[in-house]
Amino acid sequence: MPQFGGAPKCPRCGKSVYHAEEIKTQGQSWHKMCHKCSLCNKMLDSQNVAPHEDDVFCKNCHGKQFGPKGYGFGMGAGTLSMDSGERFGLKMDPSRNAPSTAEAYVSADLASSACGRAADCCPRCGKTVYMAEKMIGANSSWHKKCFTCFNCNKRLDSTNLSDRGGEIFCKACYAKGYGPKGIGYGVGAGTLMAD
Repeated sequence: MPQFGGAPKCPRCGKSVYHAEEIKTQGQSWHKMCHKCSLCNKMLDSQNVAPHEDDVFCKNCHGKQFGPKGYGFGMGAGTLSMDSGERFGLKMDPSRNAPSTAEAYVSADLASSACGRAADCCPRCGKTVYMAEKMIGANSSWHKKCFTCFNCNKRLDSTNLSDRGGEIFCKACYAKGYGPKGIGYGVGAGTLMAD
């Protein structure tokens, strides 16, 4: 069908789009008010538009509608599920969801052969660490799920991390296990006195 007047038609409303109200997405011209998500009606711009076939979506709705499906997807890369870590014959401690101390060191040897030399291997579970779930501590790459204190299983980040012997600890557990001992140190760092 020929376009009379030379103005392109908006894919949403079918009316002519003139230059003053035009937004282009993948070669199509949209009215500013028609350039919104098909599911949630959020107004879109070049930063948050995700075109699909002849329609546009916000990136969030596009991911929910057309992204990967299954357990662990849909809430972001931080929630990707991992299996239990029994691939290398590790017995998991159910109270901490981590291998026992003796098995943790054995798992590192097994993991290096299973992951391959080029891949990053998680010291806690012995599986390959991919970029979407990578945390770095104690000169190793860890899964976000495994990036927890060795003693209390508290989630860690770069601000509350201490390492010793290839394992990672929260500041409190590290201080209890490896901090200074003696009179005056049991109350906390706020009460220490120096001469």
